[in-house]
This record gives sequence, structure tokens and C-alpha cells, in this order.
Amino acid sequence: MNIKRDKVAVIGSGSWATAIAKMLLENVKEINWFFRKEDTIKQFKKQGNNPRYLQSAEFETDRIHFFSNINEIIKASDILVLAIPSAFLPQILSGTPIDISEKYILSGIKGIVSRENYLVVEYLNKYFNVPLEKMGVIAGPCHAEEVALEKLSYLTVASLDEEKASNFAQLIQSEYIFTSVSDDIWGTEYASVIKNIIAIGAGIAHGLRYGDNFQAAMVANSIQEIKRFVDAVHPISRDIKDSAYLGDLMVTVYSQFSRNRTFGTMIGKGYSIKNAILDMNMIAEGYYASRSIYEINRKYKAHMPISDMVYKILYENASPKREMEKLTHQLS
Repeated sequence: MNIKRDKVAVIGSGSWATAIAKMLLENVKEINWFFRKEDTIKQFKKQGNNPRYLQSAEFETDRIHFFSNINEIIKASDILVLAIPSAFLPQILSGTPIDISEKYILSGIKGIVSRENYLVVEYLNKYFNVPLEKMGVIAGPCHAEEVALEKLSYLTVASLDEEKASNFAQLIQSEYIFTSVSDDIWGTEYASVIKNIIAIGAGIAHGLRYGDNFQAAMVANSIQEIKRFVDAVHPISRDIKDSAYLGDLMVTVYSQFSRNRTFGTMIGKGYSIKNAILDMNMIAEGYYASRSIYEINRKYKAHMPISDMVYKILYENASPKREMEKLTHQLS
């Protein structure tokens, strides 16, 4: 991988994809960018910003090669950065006969793929023969909205090949983006999935009018819950207090920009699951991740009372008030 010559593609058109594109354009002359709808591309070129997300982030459109054909952008790129909802990944890639196994692929997707409950790296490895060493994970703590505002933010790039991770980290770092690298692709990706579930739980607590003291205890217990799970799934030495784990959890639980917390708050206030989903203009990944992690944990049997509570509320029609009351007796 030669960062001076490699052509980088952003696959996705949402807020996180837009933030990644902004970060990349701080360091590279041009990028390739995939939008599913040609109309959105036309609007972008006319306005100089993404017409649907992070409109405050302005772009020099002559530095962007827009694509609406997934095969064409894959052909034209060496590095693929995936930043689409996990539920859409099979649909986006199913129509491509192109071999992607030689590309370097970064996942900015914080969700589980397919009914088989694969992490993104596992899914790409199984169905597209991408070697694990040719993939990486972009982990927080970082909200797209603050990237657009150029607020100081921290990102971790995890890859089994730490040299590749370091090279890509150089492409997204800037005066307002600090980066670090890790080799823990399983732990960082699972942690980024579970923290969305926890954020829904925190939102439910907020909607039920639990206070800051309870939220603090809940977060303290949550990071232990994440550690129990990732240690069971992939037992390596890791410091769960690193920002890729604890930091990512905290920003998702507490931030005003957290769609998962917002979704949970709506549930806590009495919205039905259906109405809460309809009222959200962006996907709350934690909703789908809740069922996936619950099913995966049937094998590992890690103690996950907060995640289990969220699952019961979202998928078993359990009462948020009663389930939260039960949880209060399990926290320490």
C-alpha cells in the first residue's frame, strides 16, 4: 500500500461517510465517492455539499469523482472505505462480480451483517475471500457531526497488519483528527457494535427519567459487560480503558448527536418501536445489533444484563419500566 499513489473510495452517502470523505480530503488530492442515487450526486455537485447529511461540511467537488455504479468505483480504487448501514452491505456488494480480495478494505460500519451474525471483516472474508490481513476497522470515539465542525476528535484504525493501519491513519489525521493504531479488529468492531446497544439502554433510562448518578453506574457496568463479551469471543490482551473501547462507549452514551441514545429515549418516553423507527431520519444500528449480539451470546454466555434488557424491550415487547427496575438490582 502506497498512500501517495493509492486511490481511495468512500462507499456510502450518510453522515459518517461524509465525515470520512472530509477527513481524507485533508490529505489526498482526490477521492472516489459512491452514492446510490444519481440525483443526490447532481445536487451535491450543484450545492458543494451533501444535500442530506452534514450540510455544513463544504467540499471542492472538482476533487471528488462521483460514482453511482459499485462495479465502476471498485475498479477505479485501491482502498475501499465502507460507511453504509450494515443491513445494506450485502445488497450493495451482491451485484458486483469484481474480485475485491486484493483491495485494502476499511470498515466504518458499526453493525452486524446478515442473518448469520458476522462482523464486517468476517462477512467479507467468507463471501468475498478478502484476507483478514487486508482489512481494517475505523473505531471512535468520534461523531460525524463534530468532524464536520472540525472539533478535536480521536480515531483508532485497527488491522492485523499494523503497517497498513498506520498508513491509512495518516490519510485521515489532521489538526483536528488524532489517530492511533491497534491490531484488535475483533475487539474494536464488537465494542463498536455493543456500545450502540448500551446507548439505547442509556436512552431508555433517560426517557424514564433516571438521573446522572444512575447513568454513571450504568456506563461503569457497561464497559465491564463489553469486556466480558470481547474477551470471551476473542481472548487477547487488551486494555478496555483505551479510547477505542471506553471512549467510544462514552461518546455514544452521552452525546447529543447519538442516534442510538435518541432512539432509546423515545422508547423510554413511551414510543412504540415502530413509531420510534419511523421518526428517526437515520438508522439506529443498535436496534439491529441487539438481536445479533443476543443470538451470538447464546454460544459464549457472557453476563450481559444491560444488552439483555435492551433485547427484551425491543424484541420481546417487555415493559421498559419493569425491565429497567430489574436492571437496577443487577448493577454495582
